[in-house]
Amino acid sequence: MKFWAHVVIFVNTVCVLGPLPAAAQNAFYQASESDIAGPVGSLIREEPRSGAAADATAHKVLYRSTKPDSTPIAVSGIVIVPAGQAPAGGWPIVAWAHPTTGVVPRCAPSLAIFLFQQIAGSRRLLERGYAIAATDYPGLGTPGPHPYLVGESEARAVIDSVRAARSFPGLENSNRFAVWGHSQGGQASLFTGMIAKTYAPELQLVGVAAAAPATDLATLMTDDLNTMGGRNLTAMTIWSWSKVFGASMEEVVAPAAIPTVNALAEQCIEGAFDLYVREKLSAPLAQTFLSVKNPATVEPYRMLLERNSAGALPTEIPVFLSQGLKDGLVRPAVTHAYMQRLCKAGSTVKMLDLPNVSHGFAGYDSADAAVDWIADRFAGRADPNDC
Repeated sequence: MKFWAHVVIFVNTVCVLGPLPAAAQNAFYQASESDIAGPVGSLIREEPRSGAAADATAHKVLYRSTKPDSTPIAVSGIVIVPAGQAPAGGWPIVAWAHPTTGVVPRCAPSLAIFLFQQIAGSRRLLERGYAIAATDYPGLGTPGPHPYLVGESEARAVIDSVRAARSFPGLENSNRFAVWGHSQGGQASLFTGMIAKTYAPELQLVGVAAAAPATDLATLMTDDLNTMGGRNLTAMTIWSWSKVFGASMEEVVAPAAIPTVNALAEQCIEGAFDLYVREKLSAPLAQTFLSVKNPATVEPYRMLLERNSAGALPTEIPVFLSQGLKDGLVRPAVTHAYMQRLCKAGSTVKMLDLPNVSHGFAGYDSADAAVDWIADRFAGRADPNDC
C-alpha cells in the first residue's frame, strides 16, 4: 500500500534492489549550546552534497531555529542553488516541506539515499531558476524526538531554512519565497502561511502550495483507523506526542499494543521495502490498538489535535491545493471543506482535483501544476481563484 508521498518514485527500483535503509547519523547533526546560540536562520555548518538535478549545487545544512516556545534549537536540511548566474535580487526560493519519513532522528530526508528524488518537482524548479530550501524538521537528523504533525514547529523550521538559504551565493539578497509541501508537508506549508508574517517580517511569502495536506487532524486520526496507513499515522502521532508533550500513551493505547507502537516509531519510510516492514510490524494493531473509541475526545489529545489543525491564512497570501480523488488517507471531502473555509475567510484558492490518484501520488502528480502556479506568483500575475 503506497500511502506516503515520497515512496512512489522508488517502488520499482527498491523491489529489484531490496531494502535501502537511511544512512547513519554523524557528528554533522550534533550541536552544542554555544553552536545553537545565534540569530534564527543563521548557519551553524554546511557541507557539499552531490547528486542534485540540472547541474545545481547542493549543500547539507545545520541551522538555528526555535521551538514554538522560542527555545533555541538546531535543525538540519538541504539547500539547492541553481546553476548559472543569479538574477538581480537573487534566486527566488521555494521551501519544500516533506511528507512523513518517520519520527526518530535517523529518518531525516537529508540522510536519505534518494534525497533529491523525494522533492516533488525539484528538477523543474531548478531549471526555472528557483533555489530550494528543504528542511528536515526538528528532531529528524538532529536529536529527537520529532514533533510529528505539530504545525508551528514545522513552519518555524521551514521559514528558518529560507533564512539559512540566504547564506549562499546568489541568495544573499533574496527575500521572496514560496512554500510547497505534501501530506505532513502540506500541513507545514499551511502553517508557514499562518505564521510567516509575524515570525519572519523581513521575508515576503508569495504563495502557499499544498498537496493532500493534513488539515483536520481529529478527522484524520479517527477516520482512518480501519486502514494500515491510518493506524501507522495514529501510532506515530501518539508516540511522538507522548515524548514531546507528555501526553500519556497509556491513556489511549491498549497495553498489549504499546510494544508495537514503540517498534513502529523506530522505522523510517524511505522506500517500498520500508512499507512492507511497517505493514508486517503493524499487523497486530488491526486486532488490538486503542483502548478508547475516539482519542480525539480524550485530553490532551483533543486540544493538541485542534491546535495543530490548519486554520485560515492571511487573505493576501494565495493558496494552491491539490487532492487525489482516490485518496484513502486524507479524504477529498476534508480538503474540499478546508478550501471552503479559506474561501469563506477571503483567500484566493486554486483547487486541483486529481482523478484516480491516491495519497501517495498526489505530490508528484500535481508537481508540474504547482511549479507553474508558483512561477506565476513570483511573476506577479493575477491569482487564479476557484472559490
